[in-house]
Amino acid sequence: MDALTTVVLIFSYVFSLLRISTAVDTITVNQHIRDGETITSAGGTFELGFFSPGDSKNRYLGIWYKKVAPRTVVWVANRESPLTDSSGVLKVTQQGILVVINGTNGILWNSNSSRSSLDPNAQLLESGNLVVRNGNDSEPENFLWQSFDYPCHTLLPGMKFGRNRVTGLDRYLSSWKSADDPSKGNFTYGIDLSGFPQLFLRNGLSVKFRAGPWNGVRYSGIPQLTNNSVYTFDYVSNEKEIYFIYSLVNSSVIMRLELTPDGYSRRFTWTDQKNEWIIYSNSQRDDCDNYAICGVYGICKIDESPKCECMKGFRPKFQSNWDMADWSNGCIQSTPLDCQKGDGFVKYSGVKLPDTRNTSFNESMNLKECASLCLRNCSCTAYANSDIRGGGSGCLLWFGELIDIRDFTRNGQEFYVRMAASELASSSIKSSSKKKKEQVIVISISITGIVLLSVVLTLYVLKKRKKQLKRKGYMDHNSRDENNEGQAHLELPLFDLDTLLNATNNFSSYNKLGEGGFGPVYKGILQEGQEIAVKMMSKTSRQGLKEFKNEVESIAKLQHRNLVKLLGCCIHGRERMLIYEYMPNKSLDFFIFGLTL
Repeated sequence: MDALTTVVLIFSYVFSLLRISTAVDTITVNQHIRDGETITSAGGTFELGFFSPGDSKNRYLGIWYKKVAPRTVVWVANRESPLTDSSGVLKVTQQGILVVINGTNGILWNSNSSRSSLDPNAQLLESGNLVVRNGNDSEPENFLWQSFDYPCHTLLPGMKFGRNRVTGLDRYLSSWKSADDPSKGNFTYGIDLSGFPQLFLRNGLSVKFRAGPWNGVRYSGIPQLTNNSVYTFDYVSNEKEIYFIYSLVNSSVIMRLELTPDGYSRRFTWTDQKNEWIIYSNSQRDDCDNYAICGVYGICKIDESPKCECMKGFRPKFQSNWDMADWSNGCIQSTPLDCQKGDGFVKYSGVKLPDTRNTSFNESMNLKECASLCLRNCSCTAYANSDIRGGGSGCLLWFGELIDIRDFTRNGQEFYVRMAASELASSSIKSSSKKKKEQVIVISISITGIVLLSVVLTLYVLKKRKKQLKRKGYMDHNSRDENNEGQAHLELPLFDLDTLLNATNNFSSYNKLGEGGFGPVYKGILQEGQEIAVKMMSKTSRQGLKEFKNEVESIAKLQHRNLVKLLGCCIHGRERMLIYEYMPNKSLDFFIFGLTL
């Protein structure tokens, strides 16, 4: 009896060794994974088995990094149906379905495959993908089921992050409730197909962060997504599927993207030197990434205070709320649109495109065709290229209110906002706080409107010429008066007011360099390209024309290395202005604000 027992024990031991040695990364219909047993991917990167997260005593079937400590789980099977003891078993059925059962053979989770099977088995791939296949068929399209189609909170290299348009399969991330509870938390991150597809991170049904639409290069709201030496990425959109995917350049790098329990999308890399995960990048970087923080027609500029402002041509809907930093109600148009009389468009550059749920798109049109299409439709509020590659292509049209716009210092995008024609004449747009923006106005009108415009332009030119002649006579008259009084004639060049208006974008606040007790100083660029600083004297000064000219003469005669060169002046009505040479590498505060006239 002792000899027989020994033989049985030896046979059982050899059989278990044989089972483990022939199925390091695979289980078949006749093999099971019990609590305490694991299988490991061929390269040793991932491991599958039962575990308890954090301080929890519940047991779950999951996949984790084998060589990373503490354990980092990337996928959980029975996240909504935990085991309360160690009786769990993973099996592969004859139908090619994975099942997790408890001690009473109750099914807690199954893979629910609808494909027919032949000699099915489950294999843990080196990518971290758990697949069910027929025999040795390794073609991904033939898999009966795969865990990569049902991600939890982690996006691994090689995972498709998006939707199958044919089957409706939605591959999105859902956060854990906590470090101790892998069941679905409040946050989800995935592609929304309403209008032009874009990425949404939601808290329940509410949008927390919008990564924006794909523009051919990156997501509009993630400017930091650029080509790099660590990973490559791609975006696929066709009639069958739409998804984002990334791959590692060096297979020795360990990287994952996780949707955290507190609702942040973060990309991590593992460092062996410090034996810890470090944050490689964050999708949400600052307050301007909070969805719709500035309300409709508001634009968020993180480097400004306050950070929210209305787009040009718009004003706060409730000024009192706006003054208390409550921007949620957004802005309304200062001048109502009048499609029949002719609207136009203002170009914004360096921004995150507005929410694209209320949009339509045509990927075969160019920007000119897009502008014409938007203009003919009075409900169209904005337009842009849907693809920025190669100078831009495709047409994206917005209908209704524009929301969730922010300013970027790099990799921003351009779009065109509809505005009343009367508002366009006085609008000067600069939509990035750190780089120069130019105003582009596209106005389309009927034949009748063109005739009216020609008349208006003719009257404008005549009026301008009359004003210039009048101004010249005014200056000559004053010069003659001073000569008669024995005063020195003003020998500095006189600048025309229109010249300075053009040079400073109508004395835009964006061109303002500073302000002292005498008045503000603006940076400008003359038509020939010379940079200038325009010092506008305060209207409260009681200094007369004669005194002003005498003082200008005195400054002009001073020659000192610590004084900026005075190029000329402008006298228009009560306006008195001095035009200096702009010195970008020196302190204008020292040079100009020290000269208080």
